[in-house]
Amino acid sequence: MPTFPNARSPIALTALAVCALFSSGRSAIGSELDHPNVILCMTDDQGWGDTGYNGHPVLRTPHLDQMANEGIRFDRFYSGAPVCSPTRGSCITGRHPYRYGIKFANDGRMPVDEITLAEVLKTQGYATGHFGKWHLGTLTTSVKDANRGRPGDERFYSPPWKNGFDQCFSTEAKVPTFWKHGAYDSYGTHYWTAPEQMVPASEISGDDSTLIMDRAISFITAAAKRGSPFLAVIWFHAPHLPVISAPPFTDGYQEHADYYGCITAMDEQMGRLRARLKELRIDDNTMIWFCSDNGPEGDATAPGSTRGLRGRKRSLYEGGVRVPGLLIWPKLVTQCRTVSTPCSTSDLFPTVLDALGHRLPETETRPFDGMTLLPLVRGERNERPRPIAFESQDQLALIDNRYKVFSADAGKTFELYDLIADPEERYNLAPQLPQIVNPMTDVLEKWRNSCSDSAVGKDYDAPTDHATTP
Repeated sequence: MPTFPNARSPIALTALAVCALFSSGRSAIGSELDHPNVILCMTDDQGWGDTGYNGHPVLRTPHLDQMANEGIRFDRFYSGAPVCSPTRGSCITGRHPYRYGIKFANDGRMPVDEITLAEVLKTQGYATGHFGKWHLGTLTTSVKDANRGRPGDERFYSPPWKNGFDQCFSTEAKVPTFWKHGAYDSYGTHYWTAPEQMVPASEISGDDSTLIMDRAISFITAAAKRGSPFLAVIWFHAPHLPVISAPPFTDGYQEHADYYGCITAMDEQMGRLRARLKELRIDDNTMIWFCSDNGPEGDATAPGSTRGLRGRKRSLYEGGVRVPGLLIWPKLVTQCRTVSTPCSTSDLFPTVLDALGHRLPETETRPFDGMTLLPLVRGERNERPRPIAFESQDQLALIDNRYKVFSADAGKTFELYDLIADPEERYNLAPQLPQIVNPMTDVLEKWRNSCSDSAVGKDYDAPTDHATTP
């Protein structure tokens, strides 16, 4: 069985290392699809109910609705965590962020020992680009920037270009969803494109989702014209606070116009992206994934909608982690379909690799928490073979095809919910069904022990460089 190289050594990012990472057998899909282009889109704090296709009574998301009507709609898609930084880490590693020190927002950084999707795809000839919110480390050590970037401070430095991305237009953390005149210089969080290359204020104005997509489309167009497959990670800031929008996106909204407007503006950019792929004649074999990084901010009086799901951002109840999830991939997904099987952002990494014909190794050397979704996408499976585990601060959860165990006190007590009959988590079944609770909590405890081993560097050939916020 293959082992994993030390990511600090020169061999780590070579084709030889990729051969060590994956098993030699290619999946059936690998011979059917030749190097599909990959686009991973993610919004920030968009709730389960914040789309037209999920029944929002006011919000306009015609392009997301069209994606739901043409591709795969995941009705039980979960963010890797109830906050942003950990979820982002899960997307590009296939591993739970407790394994490598990114336990919460603004906590830790992406370690050099982790193998990212961008690093792997580069060895397969892909151009790689990141656009939007990074939040997996600081982007500068020369000036004060965002939440943690400080002159001379390298503790949290881990920008996209250190993690496999050839091109970027990235911020460390949140920014306004619309840039008014003069706001960029005063806000304190900047866009960066390379080491110590800050984007000037003259290039930043108007709708933020449009600015992000401008750069992403330029990158995609250049790759397509070169005939190169590409990975484009497009992580919007909308609808994270501070939410600001403007006409025409706010037109017709009688209340919460900034919140709804910034989502409608983002939705328009998703339509623009798809139109450009068609113009370039590369839409057929391009997979576009869309999701949110966690549930909506605020309490029940805030505009973000969970559509009745319990909890919100920062909670491991459904409203904090069940998010919109979509896939468009015309060459493989030829008609619309709804997938009700639980899926996760940690599944993106192994799914993309499976599409290239590579299987994750069946080994404990470097545990992966995600699984390939291709059997679900192809309609060959309708159940998940292993559950999805969560930990965030003192909260724990484990979700299988039907049930969910949840703890708010670090595992001292557990609740049990039947997510098929009771997605709103109104009825705690734990007292009546210990025969279900106990095996699930045993699985969860074994998973936590595995994460603890990973966190102290047992997955790597050398000590980790985990950094945590003092």
